[in-house]
Amino acid sequence: MLPTRRDVLRSTLPLGAMAALHQFAGAKPDHAPKAKRAIQISLVGGMSHIDSFDHRPELTKRHGKPLGNDTKPDVFFGQVGLLRKPDWEFKQRGKSGLWVSELFPRIATVADELTVINSMTADSANHTPALFVQNSGFQFNGYPALGSWLSYGLGSEADDLPAFVVLPDGRGEANGAASNWSNGFLPAQHQGVVFRGGDSPVRDLFPEKAIPAGEEKDSRATLEKLNQMHLERSGSEGALAARMQSYALAAKMQLAVPAVADLSKEPAKLKTQYGFDDPKTADCGKRCLLARRLLEKGVRFVQVYSGGPIAGSPRMSWDAHENVKENHGAEAARIDQPIAALLQDLKQKDMLKDTLVIFTTEFGRTPFAQSAGNVVGTGRDHNKYGFSCWLAGAGCKPGVAFGATDEIGWKVAEHPVAWYDFHATVLHLLGIDHEKLTYYHNGIKRRLTNVHGEVVKGVLS
Repeated sequence: MLPTRRDVLRSTLPLGAMAALHQFAGAKPDHAPKAKRAIQISLVGGMSHIDSFDHRPELTKRHGKPLGNDTKPDVFFGQVGLLRKPDWEFKQRGKSGLWVSELFPRIATVADELTVINSMTADSANHTPALFVQNSGFQFNGYPALGSWLSYGLGSEADDLPAFVVLPDGRGEANGAASNWSNGFLPAQHQGVVFRGGDSPVRDLFPEKAIPAGEEKDSRATLEKLNQMHLERSGSEGALAARMQSYALAAKMQLAVPAVADLSKEPAKLKTQYGFDDPKTADCGKRCLLARRLLEKGVRFVQVYSGGPIAGSPRMSWDAHENVKENHGAEAARIDQPIAALLQDLKQKDMLKDTLVIFTTEFGRTPFAQSAGNVVGTGRDHNKYGFSCWLAGAGCKPGVAFGATDEIGWKVAEHPVAWYDFHATVLHLLGIDHEKLTYYHNGIKRRLTNVHGEVVKGVLS
């Protein structure tokens, strides 16, 4: 008796891998793109801008003094201590003179490649909704992530790899986990595909038990015959045709994924440059190098996370409530060398000219200590009113800082940039008009930037 179609499906490639990895052909860009691909480094927990990229000398002068405002600041924990200077010295870097602190000494060496935005604002000071806004433009889950929109709008340049790949921190996934790289209401094939370490980077890509080559070949042939018969009976039903294409792609991925994830053939000197030799930097270094390889092979968007779950002690994220120097010092030591190496590697391979590198965090930290009463504490609270992110590569004006917070680094004073504007700018650099990339859902033509957003022209070259 001929096996049923369900039996054959179960005996070959697992369904989870199929549905997630089906490709979308993509559309033509709205205008000539500066970038063909992008990589986002996402710092989970809220990096302190005033300790990293936003040089506020007045804050140092006023260290230990009260905020001097009768209105109680709206901060997450409500504990407003005295003003607190940065824990790291700022210096002007490179030919451009861009201010970068000693928190990131390696990234400081490539400062001339950076386009720092010091006037970011966020809609929420709560981690999970703030992460959702950073990724999807909305504070709630169920909306497509930036990478999903790019997958939907542009597709993948490769026919054997997904358009959107996610590389979580080896210590765990960020708050909200897969909701941060969700396809939302877009077709399921646009969800971010998680690559992990080990022999099987993509979950469920391979069968639980090995199948002899001959048996697998025969099973595939039988499956194809059954699918074709079913397709003819159903009158070329679109969902079934797409499912068939998913299985064909996943079969290709069984060869492509192990090859692209194999870092052993990369030069030893390059792996040292990425930090493979140091336990502190090895995890991020491997993921940054893998990201470059994925981009080379045609993946459209790769997201690399720095920081895992927010809760816990010691914290495994940038959430520096207790002690900024200890927390940020440890987290920066994990990523500083790998990220600098990534930028240098992309430039050496002549990829930076058409690759957009994005460095983000969901919000910043307060210029005053998180402490009760007139005390200069060691930690900082959440700050949604002003913080820093940066871009590098294709189409960006290098070695500049755009926008500014006030003299103590609390609130934006010049050229505020909301996430809608940031997303509009990223889409613009990839050749997409953010107002035209839409998807009809529940009676609304949805888009990444909702009904907002303007391209930040001041950061464009």
